Amino acid sequence: MEEKRYDFTVADIAESIRIDKYLSERMTDFSRSYLKKLLDEDCVQLNEKSVRANHKVRAGDKICVLCPALKEAEILPENIPLDIVYEDGDMLVVNKPQGMVVHPAAGNYTGTLVNALLYYCGDSLSGINGEKRPGILHRIDKDTSGLLLVAKNDIAHRGLAEQIKEHSLTRAYQALVHGNIRMDSGTIDEPIGRHPVDRKKMAVTYQHAKEAVTHYRVLERYGRYTLVECRLETGRTHQIRVHMSKHGHPIAGDKTYGVKKEEFRLDGQLLHAYKVGFLHPVTGVYMEFQSPLPPYFEKICKMLKNL
Repeated sequence: MEEKRYDFTVADIAESIRIDKYLSERMTDFSRSYLKKLLDEDCVQLNEKSVRANHKVRAGDKICVLCPALKEAEILPENIPLDIVYEDGDMLVVNKPQGMVVHPAAGNYTGTLVNALLYYCGDSLSGINGEKRPGILHRIDKDTSGLLLVAKNDIAHRGLAEQIKEHSLTRAYQALVHGNIRMDSGTIDEPIGRHPVDRKKMAVTYQHAKEAVTHYRVLERYGRYTLVECRLETGRTHQIRVHMSKHGHPIAGDKTYGVKKEEFRLDGQLLHAYKVGFLHPVTGVYMEFQSPLPPYFEKICKMLKNL
């Protein structure tokens, strides 16, 4: 990543707020610890002077933040088996297993879907998202399983990305959630942004948030659990997990937004991206693919059904 500069002018409403808090509210893609590091290393200037984290800003103050260039780790191809549901010269539909990270990041530079795709596809992947995310159009969490679209060239990438942007791409999930959902179907339309306290989590919030819409319908009720289908209209980080938890129905096995004591010994949340539908970015033909529930997910549903 190249060095980046961010400039802010403090508004009246932010008068007397500590500069570290001000920056955390404005630069939501960065952790508080990283912003503190920038302050400690004099990478933040207020009115062209270095400043401490506890300094309180005033209306009209000019703040300049310099984020130093990061040395990217080299992403290497790895011979990792892929469950390919569909492939042609322009794109792939891949069924990602639970436990696999989609693209490399700090702490996960090997064993990712991108590592596997680099080995399988070689140089035949779109480069729009840069070297760390070649071909990747959207992602699902490490512990969420299911279908992902991968672009082999930039034309396919742009065509599919436009459908995601216009909310015309079908993305449907199945989730086992705690509790008995009374309504047969419904829509959760609540914005999602970074959690105001725990920056590693997302939350329903109206500060520095983005529109988030999830449509759900009940597939089966098991008394204290409900199997639901969730269709994404938007694609925010942790969207289904946050929305369902906010409404009292956290996903079984969710270690971040779920209950403290789980009934089952699960490696992650029971959330599966089972359906994806789209217009082929080159031919324009509508295509739709489905993936059955993973065996561990289906086993629990059958067990609950027989209770």
